[in-house]
Amino acid sequence: MLYDCGFTKENNWFRYRAAAIIIENGCVLFATNSNEDYYYSIGGAVHINEKAEDAVRREVFEETGVNYEIDRLAVIHENFFEEKDLFCHEISFYYIMKPRGTQELDSNSFTNGVKEEMCWIPINELHKYKAFPTFMQKYLSEKHNDIVHIVTDERTK
Repeated sequence: MLYDCGFTKENNWFRYRAAAIIIENGCVLFATNSNEDYYYSIGGAVHINEKAEDAVRREVFEETGVNYEIDRLAVIHENFFEEKDLFCHEISFYYIMKPRGTQELDSNSFTNGVKEEMCWIPINELHKYKAFPTFMQKYLSEKHNDIVHIVTDERTK
């Protein structure tokens, strides 16, 4: 059995995540589902004894049905937020994936038993969407050559 790198203690949740930035034809790929009112990045939990690069390739394939190749590690994101009654602390490695020249996917992904929908959002319209991580619009509008460290704190309490 594979275990995610994360834990819950009382009302605190920590997780280690690998995520993808997939850009094709001026659009960035996000996911959503009928249980959520927002869009979220492609990716998921890193398993114990799994490299982050292997995790992002696995997660991208699970969600899109496509074997994207990694271009480079782009962002290390420390994210603090609340979900239901939990205070969440998440560390994510965001990898830019090599473009394929097509937005065609073969997705049949589910999260918590609900079908996920893959959505290509035009980068210049990302501000119109409730999309997480919130740093993505600013990040994608700038040129970066190095790995960027971003800290986001969206806790209200």
